[in-house]
Amino acid sequence: MTCQISIVAAIGVAFCSAQAASAQDLRLFSIGTGGTGATYYPLAGTIANAISNPPGSRPCDEGGSCGVEGLIAVAQSSKGSVDNIDGIASGRFDSGFSQSDIAFWAFSGTGLFEGKPPMESLRTITALYPEHIQLIARADAGIHDVSGLKGKRVSLDERGSGSYANAIHILGFYGLSEEDVEAHYLKSAPAAEAIIAAEIEAFFITAGYPTNAIIELADRVDISLVPISGERAQEIVEAFPFYSRDTVPAGVYTGIGATETLAVGAQWVTDARVDDDLVHAITAALWNERSRSLLDVGHSKGAQVTIETALDGVAIPIHPGAERYYREIGMIE
Repeated sequence: MTCQISIVAAIGVAFCSAQAASAQDLRLFSIGTGGTGATYYPLAGTIANAISNPPGSRPCDEGGSCGVEGLIAVAQSSKGSVDNIDGIASGRFDSGFSQSDIAFWAFSGTGLFEGKPPMESLRTITALYPEHIQLIARADAGIHDVSGLKGKRVSLDERGSGSYANAIHILGFYGLSEEDVEAHYLKSAPAAEAIIAAEIEAFFITAGYPTNAIIELADRVDISLVPISGERAQEIVEAFPFYSRDTVPAGVYTGIGATETLAVGAQWVTDARVDDDLVHAITAALWNERSRSLLDVGHSKGAQVTIETALDGVAIPIHPGAERYYREIGMIE
């Protein structure tokens, strides 16, 4: 329902601003994201704003939008990476944000997508930023490492999310399974509310820090960020090279010090069937100076979305339209 309202509102704004512009001038472009309390959704909203240029808008050189002429991009909430990939495959989304591991598995038909036909038409527009696996626990729950989750009430995020996939991986390397915890399947915002209500004791979320739901949670109740570190973390990195070891710095969340954890890359992906010229124009719009200023003042992760790292950690083919842009600016020979 939220997605439908967002699209209808976007169309309404477009037609009001366009006045005499015809319906043929309008092109909607959806971006599948994640829960509204995580990072994908607000960041995609910033990017959607940057690449949009509805019919009737003022030209870029007159202080108007510098996006793609006639385009309205819409950030749509979803269950997360797996849901976004499935949505792209089914045509429900034009594009979506995904963890690098999920995108690779979908493209190759491995991992979580074992037994399914490889999604060989999946393509990357750009790498975005590193996102961290954050395991949040009530401070009074006595959970000091992942093994302490045994028998606890733990949200693994919704099935169909990258966070869920990461949670299952990590539990496995600590000798635990989904059945060893009292599993709940909540997105970050309702999981945070469940922590406050003492309905659960911990939850996983893979997202760029700071994550809005955790910021608000830390201001309302004492929590801890449980480390994923040491020998077990190294085993995970060696088994799955798309993971890396990293640290959430001190002070990101109220009362929480620097905490070691794992990270994966976030990417913006689409389908090879999406028009090359459209993706070329979207890529060019993403990296213009006006978009840079929007990214820098939007969600804090926006500052980490840079042209210099646009191809970092990309494990699936780049969309031909995006590739053409990167060749034009000398990033690909």
